[in-house]
Amino acid sequence: MTIFSVKISSILSKRIATTCLFLMALLVPVLSSAHDIPSRVTVYAFVKPEGNQLTALIRVPMEAFNEISFPLRGPGYLQFSEAEFALNDAARVYITESIHFYENGEELTEKQLETVRVSLPSNRSFTTYDEALENILSPRLEDSVDLFWRQGVLDVMVTYPISSDESEFSVNPEIGTLSNQTTTVLRFLLPSGAERVFNYLGNPGVVLLDPRWYQAALRFVNMGFEHILEGLDHLLFLFCLVIPLRSMRALIPVISSFTIAHSITLISSAFGMAPNSLWFPPLIETLIALSIVYMAFENIVGAKLQHRWVAAFGFGLIHGFGFSFLFSDTLQFAGGHLFSSLLAFNVGVELGQILVLILVIPLLNILFRFFVQERIGSILLSALLAHSAWHWMLDRGASLTQFQMQMPIIDTIFFAGLMRWGMLLILIGLVLWGMYELFRRFSLVENMTTYGASRDAKS
Repeated sequence: MTIFSVKISSILSKRIATTCLFLMALLVPVLSSAHDIPSRVTVYAFVKPEGNQLTALIRVPMEAFNEISFPLRGPGYLQFSEAEFALNDAARVYITESIHFYENGEELTEKQLETVRVSLPSNRSFTTYDEALENILSPRLEDSVDLFWRQGVLDVMVTYPISSDESEFSVNPEIGTLSNQTTTVLRFLLPSGAERVFNYLGNPGVVLLDPRWYQAALRFVNMGFEHILEGLDHLLFLFCLVIPLRSMRALIPVISSFTIAHSITLISSAFGMAPNSLWFPPLIETLIALSIVYMAFENIVGAKLQHRWVAAFGFGLIHGFGFSFLFSDTLQFAGGHLFSSLLAFNVGVELGQILVLILVIPLLNILFRFFVQERIGSILLSALLAHSAWHWMLDRGASLTQFQMQMPIIDTIFFAGLMRWGMLLILIGLVLWGMYELFRRFSLVENMTTYGASRDAKS
């Protein structure tokens, strides 16, 4: 009898466990979908220091508040008259606790959540600060308004006591987790009436809202330095330049021409010279890959070292447009210091290039002296670089063919652009002539040729 009861209890326990697992399998998708974050949201914000108070007006789509229970009616309409507590809770959990403001480097910890208000998705009050403030301070929507809670937007007003509106302000907006892709458009209003506009993706770290020139310069030096080290295609191009010329003296005209060339197109792009067509970035990326293929094949068949600085200059113009794509995205962090930030970015790029040369030149000399013959090693390394760049060129060229090229409209804007490009070409010609005279006077081109010839004789 005891054995029989034990078997029955064992069978029952197995069935209960199976039933629980089945129910969990049914409930897990429901529970997980209830807490799914949206794929993308856009946050709008105004920040204005005035007197002894910093005011932040922030608009966040309510679909990001997936863990807050709002009072609802009917099929899911928001009950505005009963939602004040839940809205304040959402504002604190998702917004005010995630955005950190600083005055002269000190975090503003004293903050006051002044008011919250739900607005319709069609509301366009966040185009100016005054309109956004007026909308936030207006009476809440009536319960008769049928608004599904996930379709609404929450407008929030937060104030911080400050010492002076002339202080240095910065922000660390850690709200990138509101969605898989959170875009923030932040406008900082200076006491002078000027406006700084920031448009960033995710969490950008600490952002100086009105940086001094040296602060902007330091930031862009770091960005230029990191970009050249992270840009694999730019590094491979440098390797192609270094392989036949493995001394700093021989590389002076080549690296100088490359630097001057990419500085010309980078600065020109920053001032609106580059085309804003969708096909232009993939075209430049394809040409950058082509530049690596060309320089690698030149190394294989035998580089004409006396003309290498000219090729470096021509391809430097293309690489400068490539640098400009990153700079245009980060230009917003320059504040009112465009030109100094441009120079700082270039300085960072050059520092990165110098670091690469310092590391690569000794390694190549050791490789060719102890492990492989110089000519064979140059061919093998260049072939590897050409192989990688060739695949990049094909892939990027395939993406370029997806864009439809259209003939430009012949009008005054076209002729104005043509005139600017003509002036740019004249500038490029003058710079080329000036570099040739400079290199010839100091005999750098001749020394470079002699240096390459002596190496070929040794090999």
